[in-house]
Parts: sequence; C-alpha cells; structure tokens
Amino acid sequence: MADKNAGSPMAAVGEYETVLPFQAVGVKPRIVKSDEAAGVDSILLELAKSGYAVVFVQEQYYLMHISRIEELCNEYETSFIPIPGLKGSMGVGLKSIRSGVERAVGMDIFAVK
Repeated sequence: MADKNAGSPMAAVGEYETVLPFQAVGVKPRIVKSDEAAGVDSILLELAKSGYAVVFVQEQYYLMHISRIEELCNEYETSFIPIPGLKGSMGVGLKSIRSGVERAVGMDIFAVK
C-alpha cells in the first residue's frame, strides 16, 4: 500500500537564513521577519489547509505557537517539525521526539541511568 502523503509538498517556516537552504531539496521556504512573528499562526494554518505533509518550523516560532501547532496536528494530517535557527538548537526537537516516543512506548527510553 502506498503512503498517501508520498509526493505531498513540504515547507519550512522561519527566518531567511534558516529556511532558504531547504529550497535546494524541494521544500518551499516561508520567510518570517522578526517583526512579523505574529503572522506565523496564519502561515501555519494556510500550509495545513493546503495539504502540506511536513512543515519544518524554526524553534523560536515553534515555541511561540506550540498550542496552535498541537491544534493543527489534531485537525490536519500535517506534521510540524521544529528545526534550530542560526543561533543553534534550543532543544525543542529532542524534547518533541522524547515526548512522542514516551507516548508510544509508555516510558522515557532516553532517560540516563
């Protein structure tokens, strides 16, 4: 059985320097200027409604809009993936993976003994 999201578009939302390189691999960049951070919510909604399978979101915007992203994940079949900005990782991606794995297997398999 073929994956129904195969061939679905992908996008990256964030600052110019963070998301522009994604264009080289076919991901549509959606550039957000620091003074337009409030507009990220409408961009995320637009991408989810348009059927994007994966949306990479720069960590700072991911954190600012986490509750809206959770709503969109429940309503649409879009996966929102946090990505670090130019200043480095804030650890959001790892926390997201840990949380998802913990829900799936019932325990934190990454815990240090």
